[in-house]
Amino acid sequence: MTDGRFDGPTEKCGVVGVSLADRDASRPLYYALYALQHRGQESAGIVTHDGFQQYDHVGMGLVGDAFDEADLDGLRGSVGIGHVRYPTAGSVDASCAQPFSVSFKSGSLGLSHNGNLVNADEVRDSLEERGHAFTSDGDTEVIAHDLARNLLDGDLIRAVRRTMDRIHGSYALTITHDDTVVGVRDPEGNRPLCIGELEDGYVLASESAAIDTLDGELVRDVRPGELVVLEPDGSGFESYQLVDRENTAHCFFEHVYFARPDSIIDGELVYEVRRELGRLLWEESGVDSDVVMPVPDSGRAFASGYAEAAQEEDASVEFAEGLMKNRYVGRTFIMPTQDARERAVRLKLNPIRSTVEGKSVTIIDDSIVRGTTSNQLVALLREAGAEEVHMRIGAPPIVAPCYMGIDMASREELIAANQSVEDIRETIGADSLSYLSIDAVAQALDSARTDLCLGCVTGEYPYDIDGEPTDRDVERPVIGPSASAGD
Repeated sequence: MTDGRFDGPTEKCGVVGVSLADRDASRPLYYALYALQHRGQESAGIVTHDGFQQYDHVGMGLVGDAFDEADLDGLRGSVGIGHVRYPTAGSVDASCAQPFSVSFKSGSLGLSHNGNLVNADEVRDSLEERGHAFTSDGDTEVIAHDLARNLLDGDLIRAVRRTMDRIHGSYALTITHDDTVVGVRDPEGNRPLCIGELEDGYVLASESAAIDTLDGELVRDVRPGELVVLEPDGSGFESYQLVDRENTAHCFFEHVYFARPDSIIDGELVYEVRRELGRLLWEESGVDSDVVMPVPDSGRAFASGYAEAAQEEDASVEFAEGLMKNRYVGRTFIMPTQDARERAVRLKLNPIRSTVEGKSVTIIDDSIVRGTTSNQLVALLREAGAEEVHMRIGAPPIVAPCYMGIDMASREELIAANQSVEDIRETIGADSLSYLSIDAVAQALDSARTDLCLGCVTGEYPYDIDGEPTDRDVERPVIGPSASAGD
């Protein structure tokens, strides 16, 4: 992500849950969280249960920083859940680290949440009026308190259904209720969640890559509105379809950027989706340049598909690595000042001069958010001797914020919200600029537009959000995808 990786959208959280036959769950959870580390780097945590007592440990930082051997040894029991967090709601401190755990009259509860509620304040106010005291400002604790209250009045299935009726927004949840692990996906399926089978149990995870890490087999995705209950002895799982909706609202950005390319989400291998997006990008706006190169690492699959489609049409386009990534530089989008962010781009990416000198270059990435990094990249390539620099983006222009769990910039900061494609081209200094169309995204995902969440590229949302239009009852606009110097 040209600007997401440095100063734009942040990864959403990752959740996991396991139920095993006769071994402790702590280390499988730990390994699965490592596989989901790309989804959050602020904190990590695990909750387990041994049939008698709940154990928990959360820590700030990366998975490897949050746990040591003693921590894992202390997490007893063959069932448990885990979480890696990047904050999109709530404070950036230990009070919002997950899983959130609580003990109450009906037992113990642990909850991991990926997503964002759009009515968290309303539900919190209602619970506070009923005497609930909150220890954090995050929406995960809101879900936990509401579920705990419902568990006082009924069984687990009924309690989850009542909570789903109360909360609105995006969520994939893994939950422990004593020694039972459950997974829940919101009725629109905005956030991913899947089921895997292990040799001695079952696993729930945000992405199938975590199942692969545990030598498991992907069973299927959790369906939107479905509750999955893992048997405490790891022997199987039960399914309850609690809510049915006419349309889904899958987040297309999972396939464009967030998910690991080796994950399968909603039946689609992310890597192949990105290659198809690249192929469609060539079909819509291919430019005959000497070299096509990715912005590492997010643009690589797009550029591969783009170059392959170009070569099939006998275009003289060479696929090459033209930017070298310094993997020891931290995630630069958290740099505190604009000057620091711009300097960090040069620290992180360096052009390979022999690839670009004296050539026309097409650079491929997944998105442009603020435009500052794109400007830096174009300048770097020109300084390395590129005669022309064309930019192709494997997603539509981001014109609006996300309310569903992506820490997207505000409208004031989003370059496409305030400028035309031609204006953006001039701002970043490229010879031409083209984005992929929304229809091409739907085609690559083999999905109807009405079954995707496209709020960040249309300004219309699949949820009722104060002050924002919904895409369920208004016609979506068509956004012009390209601009060239001299237009």
